[in-house]
Amino acid sequence: MSLYLVLNIASFIVPFVYSFEKKMRFIKWWKSVFLSIFLVAFFFLVWDVIFTKMGVWGFNIAYHVNFTILGLPLEEILFFICIPYASIFTHYAVGYFYPNLQLSKNVTNYITIILFLISAIVLIFNTNKWYTFINLLVFAGLLVYAFITKNAILQKFYITFLVILIPFFIVNGILTGSFIHDEVVWYNDNENLGIRLFTIPIEDAFYAFSMLFANLILIEKFKKVFN
Repeated sequence: MSLYLVLNIASFIVPFVYSFEKKMRFIKWWKSVFLSIFLVAFFFLVWDVIFTKMGVWGFNIAYHVNFTILGLPLEEILFFICIPYASIFTHYAVGYFYPNLQLSKNVTNYITIILFLISAIVLIFNTNKWYTFINLLVFAGLLVYAFITKNAILQKFYITFLVILIPFFIVNGILTGSFIHDEVVWYNDNENLGIRLFTIPIEDAFYAFSMLFANLILIEKFKKVFN
């Protein structure tokens, strides 16, 4: 079994099992959750295919099964299901067990404005770096959407994302070469800022934020339809 596949399964299995927990019963939201995951995954997979063909990043065959779709290993496709599910479950679990854990609207707005300004400045000076530019463009766009629509999700998500970053650094650290020889996923540093958090390109944190926040936006909308 490939290392990449093991990481996907290990990330998914515990949240999946606890989804049947009697008090929280996360399974009652499965229609909304999985529809959201598949829709967001489609967007990110198209992005993934294009960037793989451009050489922005690539995959080490030593760590994945010898089966690809449009240049992406099977594990890379599963990544956009397993990791979002585990992260989304964490977000709602924290919210369930700590219902009052959230930022005020004013603090949330200040953080959103500061993050937008930082991303806008980085964007302006890095239009020639594909991963940095597209990544922060999506990130900034989602922040603008949240600010204009007065979306309340960020009041909790700014906190839960810090919790999610703990397993994120472990899994993504291994994928980018921490604790192993070579890396599972390699990055072309000509297309990013070249700043690493351990072995992880700093852009990956913004990438994860955008992917998960987009999921949460859709889930909350779908909940109103299915429940």
